[in-house]
Amino acid sequence: MSRLPSRCLALLALAAALACGGPETPPEPESAPAAEAGDGKPAEGVFPRGLWVLCEGSQRVLEHPERIPTLLEDARALGVTDLFVQVYRGGRAWFDSSFADASPYAANLQSAGSDTLARLIDEAHAAGLRVHAWVNVLSLAGNRNAPIVSALGRDAVMVDRRGRSLLDYPDLEVPEPDRRYYRMGTPAVWIDPGAPGVARYLVDTFSELVQRYPALDGLHLDYIRYPDVLPFSPGSRFGVGLDFGYGEKTRERFRVETGLAAPFGDSLANANAWDAWRRDQVTGLVRSLREAARAQNPAIELSAAVWTYADRAYLSQGQDWRGWIEAGLLELAVPMTYTLDDRILRYHAEYAARSSASQRIWIGLGSWLFAKHPARAVEQVALARGLGVSGLSYFSWDAIADAPALREALAAEATGAVSGGSQ
Repeated sequence: MSRLPSRCLALLALAAALACGGPETPPEPESAPAAEAGDGKPAEGVFPRGLWVLCEGSQRVLEHPERIPTLLEDARALGVTDLFVQVYRGGRAWFDSSFADASPYAANLQSAGSDTLARLIDEAHAAGLRVHAWVNVLSLAGNRNAPIVSALGRDAVMVDRRGRSLLDYPDLEVPEPDRRYYRMGTPAVWIDPGAPGVARYLVDTFSELVQRYPALDGLHLDYIRYPDVLPFSPGSRFGVGLDFGYGEKTRERFRVETGLAAPFGDSLANANAWDAWRRDQVTGLVRSLREAARAQNPAIELSAAVWTYADRAYLSQGQDWRGWIEAGLLELAVPMTYTLDDRILRYHAEYAARSSASQRIWIGLGSWLFAKHPARAVEQVALARGLGVSGLSYFSWDAIADAPALREALAAEATGAVSGGSQ
């Protein structure tokens, strides 16, 4: 999903090794687009494929508009139908914004003389590609001074069950002595969806994005969850592990809304209600983002890069993405199945293909893992498609562009699939 600096990439690889190949981060970054039929959908018989495009990767296409033709050429060669273009990361915006730090947009505008995102959307549409604005919702990467924090104060930032703010974590990692046992899955400044004002600020930010770029086909949510910790905590009721969302004002909101005291420190009181309430804060944010985006553009589709392990996402990260699909909040979920283990991939692809919501679930493939072994990337594509998934997405264009052999192998697979007449 998020893409991320090298340190987070290393954590991804570590997580994959520890868990026999796991998702995310995201990228912590997760269409069989929605129920309505409409223009811009892949033609009948075309197998949908997405491509994540980083704002701060090696290519930085939004900062180098001369690279747009290369992106589109690669997308066509790879059989891509949908581009997930990262436009918001670390509280910084590569689009015209009055809520985020729009200095990347302003610098691009000055150097290029035009709005690069608008240009990319126009040229992608002319090439028959759909464009989704990819935003990192609750992670601010390492930006302790992001506008949302400046506007709302420290209370907007996640606090752990020991009362420690992530702002005070050394190097954004778990402090000692807990560091001997726990690691942040994706070290970052995370903001709390249950803290007063946070949801409203984010809704305003991304509603403005949709308003200013009415030609967008979709809004793609990443890091739409609570932070993950290794090893993961199975919910606050067990009193083990480390979890987040315990800010004083957040706990006060819980008390006012439920009449219950939130568990804190060693307390396990009302843990089930607390876990459900925190989960509802994320779901409520997804719902509000959808409503605000649809108010600006009734045709826009909402998608998310999500944690592949759905039960763990539900219990530990407050990310009930299966419930979001059931409630009609998402047109598309893309579980980030970034793994070296094909058995893990098979398990998740089988679920995606057999689910009653299969047309709204694609598989996100960690193609960058196979930069030196392109044939393995092709094997994963074949495995997922052979199991009948409704679509897939490659992470990421930057990694593929940096590995010519990988690009050629995936392009040959796409051409072979077309010429062979497969779905």
